[in-house]
This record gives sequence, structure tokens and C-alpha cells, in this order.
Amino acid sequence: MATLVWDKVGERIYQTGVDRGVLYLQDGTVAVWNGLLEVEEASNSELQSFFLEGVKYLENLTPNDFAGTLKAFTYPDEFDQVNGIAVVSPGLAYYDQPAKSFNLSYRTRVGDDIVGTELGYKIHILYNVIAKPEANTYASLTDSDISPVEFSWTLTGTPPKISKLRPTVHIAIDSRDTPPEILQIVEGKLYGTATSNPSLPPITEIGEYFGYRGALLIVDYGDGTWAAIDESDTYITMLDATTFQIDGADATYLDPETYTVSSTNIGEQN
Repeated sequence: MATLVWDKVGERIYQTGVDRGVLYLQDGTVAVWNGLLEVEEASNSELQSFFLEGVKYLENLTPNDFAGTLKAFTYPDEFDQVNGIAVVSPGLAYYDQPAKSFNLSYRTRVGDDIVGTELGYKIHILYNVIAKPEANTYASLTDSDISPVEFSWTLTGTPPKISKLRPTVHIAIDSRDTPPEILQIVEGKLYGTATSNPSLPPITEIGEYFGYRGALLIVDYGDGTWAAIDESDTYITMLDATTFQIDGADATYLDPETYTVSSTNIGEQN
């Protein structure tokens, strides 16, 4: 038998901060978002109550579409084209143009009472969102006070479809629970590497990274390099320091000396 224990050392978990903002346009353009202040993840779920003979007998919380708020001191120039600002010539911009959808990633920190905010982090990704600008106020300068303008946008989005779950705009990846190899792949895609440019993987592709746990995962980086991940340690055998053998892989021969290797999802673990 065991009793409950509160406030154990190392179990006082909290979340704080926002950093590593990245803007992903639908045409493949990627830009760092400096000056990101706040991302509010709102919930507009609907609570339905049902009554029988005047007595409440059921409550149902219905999930609804994504809604949020984004605040920043500044934003990348690339954001103008999705924010309804058309730059028609260097130095000349026309406002009140049609807005476009975009994607956004940012990171929040996870801390505890032992190591603080170094405990971990969550990478949040928003797909297919549109930003509606709020009113901006420009005030006269004073001798002693300079207050940067705080830009603000209301966010809404159209969720992409995903298998077996309700479509969603918002996903999060927790560094504390994600296998290091998969986290490295995700961050390499989002932020770029020494050999590949940053890009936003489709929501289904990120799900595949996690869905293939226990199977062989083949990742093509698109630059002539690839990786094989064998979390279960059942497919890959190192023959020497630089030579390995893959057993049980899904392979298709193109000719007697050339073949393609693909991931093997043995358990349909999505």
C-alpha cells in the first residue's frame, strides 16, 4: 500500500517563456521571428448541458476550431505578404490587402524545482493560420520614456487532416519524452542543419516519426544523405566501426546493384 505524497523534490513542474519563433510561408520561405513576445493559445470549446425533467444529467465539452493571439515588438519582413501588406517597390507598401495563411513554430520552456528551465521544452507548431491585425497605437516620444509599439494579431486556422484523430491546427513536441533521435530529426527539419535548409514537415510526416517507434525508420534528408533509426535495436547490426547491416527492411531493387530502402511499420502504432 502507498499514500499520496505532495510536493516531492523534482516534481514541481512549470512552463514559462516563449522563444525560437519561426515563420513558414506556404511557398517554402522560412524566416526567424525575432521580437516575439507572447503566443496565447485560446480555447473556444463549447459546453453543452442536457436536462431531463428539469435536472442536469449530462455535460458535453465539444472541441472547436483553434483561436489564439500573437504579440511581438517586431516581425520578419516576410510576414508583410501574409499580413495584408503588399510591398510594391523598395520602400513603398500598400496596406489592407488580402491576407494569406502561414505556419508558425515556437518553443516554450519546461522547468522544475531542481534544474529550473533547463529541464526541457516544448516545440509548438501552428499549421495554416491566418493573422488578423489588431489596432496599433503610435504615441508621441518623451525625453525619458521610449515605449516600443506592441503589435498584436488574432489567430485562426484551418486544420489539416490527420489519421484517426480530429483535425487540428496546433501540435506540440515535448523534449522530455521524445526519443533523442526523433527530436534531432524534427529540429533539423524545422531549424535546418549544416547540409539542409529549414522547412516545415507536413503534420502527417511528423506523426510518422513517432508512429514508427519499435520499427525501422528511414529518413531522407533530401540532400543526398539519409539516416536509419532502429529504436528497438533489432534491424541494424554494426559489422565494424564504419560498416553496418540492415535486416528485415522493406527494399525495392531498381537494378541488380541499386535499391531503395523504406521504413517498416510493423505494428501500425500511429
